[in-house]
Amino acid sequence: MSQTNKTNPFSTLNLPARFDLDATAIERAYLTGLTSAHPDAGGGGSGDGLSEDSDGPDAATLNQARMTLLDSEQRAVALLDVLGGASASQCKDLPDGFLMEMMTRREEIEEQIADGGNESRSNWEAWAREERASYTNEAKALFDAIAEESTLEKLVDIRVLLNAWRYIERLIEQLDPEYDPARADFR
Repeated sequence: MSQTNKTNPFSTLNLPARFDLDATAIERAYLTGLTSAHPDAGGGGSGDGLSEDSDGPDAATLNQARMTLLDSEQRAVALLDVLGGASASQCKDLPDGFLMEMMTRREEIEEQIADGGNESRSNWEAWAREERASYTNEAKALFDAIAEESTLEKLVDIRVLLNAWRYIERLIEQLDPEYDPARADFR
């Protein structure tokens, strides 16, 4: 369950394992790490995730950590892993009624886009971004609560939330008119 220091993006960038990191702090930590991983600074990139001097991560590992932490959903997934929570493959639960609601929404979306084109697509993209913001806020509240007292029940609540959030992220990807399922980057 827990990530090793090698793959833990928080440890990789020497940042505290918390959800409410801001982009500036992430970028600053990334640049600091990148400076020490640069070949002229003794780092090189041996392919094992550590720079050649083994004092820190290589550039590829730093890049991956940065990308993970800049994406709120992926940062939440990484934090849940660090806290010992279940992965999506270990717990596939969704909030009660969520799946039926999403099936209904998808039908609505398909019908309205077929009838209304780009204007309907824009309206649904705005709706999905609002849903993303709602999930981000809810995740922050759940992670704040777990900082006070970590329980298995709270970890499961976060996993269930993240499973639903993933549906919203996929919907946002699929609403993009350039979306091509044959070339999509599935996580």
